[in-house]
Amino acid sequence: MNVFLKTVLSAIFFFVVIYNGYSQQGRAGLSDKQATPEAKKLYQQLTKLIDKGIMFGHQDDMAYGLGWKYEENRSDVKSITGAYPAVHGWDLGHLELGKKQNLDSVPFDKMQNFIKKVHHLGGVNTISWHLDNPVNGKSSWDNSNTVSKIIPGGSHHQIFKVWLDRIASFLGDLKDEKGKLIPVLFRPYHEHTGSWFWWGEDNCSVSDYKQLWRFTVDYLRNEKKLHHLIFVYSTSRFKSEDHYLERYPGDQYVDMVGFDTYVKPKEYDYQSTLTNQLAVLQHVAESHGKLAALTETGYVTIPDAHWWTGTLLPLLAKHKLSYVLVWRNARPNHHYAPFPGHPSVSDFLKFYQDERIIFLDRLNRLKTH
Repeated sequence: MNVFLKTVLSAIFFFVVIYNGYSQQGRAGLSDKQATPEAKKLYQQLTKLIDKGIMFGHQDDMAYGLGWKYEENRSDVKSITGAYPAVHGWDLGHLELGKKQNLDSVPFDKMQNFIKKVHHLGGVNTISWHLDNPVNGKSSWDNSNTVSKIIPGGSHHQIFKVWLDRIASFLGDLKDEKGKLIPVLFRPYHEHTGSWFWWGEDNCSVSDYKQLWRFTVDYLRNEKKLHHLIFVYSTSRFKSEDHYLERYPGDQYVDMVGFDTYVKPKEYDYQSTLTNQLAVLQHVAESHGKLAALTETGYVTIPDAHWWTGTLLPLLAKHKLSYVLVWRNARPNHHYAPFPGHPSVSDFLKFYQDERIIFLDRLNRLKTH
């Protein structure tokens, strides 16, 4: 009887350990079972990093800033802190059209070089895709019913496949000096719990959105043989966990979960919104064995000189996140990171120096690459 009881208790303990290991963020591993060794290594590193801090990211950081563009080794963030962000965001919008530069006027050949440089320096690249409407030629911000027409069986499915071919060609050319594919966090069809994009929730059905996501992943993996992509499911603001997961395509199609939320005082309270949604996000990540990130955030022009340590840092510090990314520094009235002379520079330096936040210099010291 004692032997039997010990056997049962041992079995229970074993399954509890397995379950707890799986439920922790990132423990389920990459969804692509044919992932490249480099993608697996990056994901393992990101998983370990969760307990060490949150990486800071910035969109188009190396490409341009306030008063400059395409200057070697320049960055608004680096000009202040002496270090690049750990995470660098890029966007492929207009690549699908065969254009030479994206919707924010960044040439794709320069973007490829920036991505390669970030990787060489030990940083992480994340890529979004503000694709135009393949049915009517309008922008991402068109609200036409489109998704049902580009998924398999739709009238514009073949055109959409041509667009995916162009995306695949770009992603497949991202190779390091040894000829190995550079792993990237790919974040398509984002902010879909809003309805400003043609893939948003009021513009397509739940099943059509899921099919769009699954087809894209399957096509890039199985048809184009790309196995260096880490897929990020990223909503905008959401009402509940059920709302967040309503269009979730399944664990086998997602590696990271996140959402985008900006400071918009006239629309909602940023602090309470972020507090509630980060709690939901962390629960989702733990339940599904995924990594979590605040995939886009920021305060346009940063009018609060103490926003970094007075608002953002206290909110982030309560949760286990892989990274937080602020949007691009496009012009004086549209920037999300400080630059030399900005009123929030001193506070941003405190943010940079906080042990809970990871920039590229600390990322390399932690030997995650």
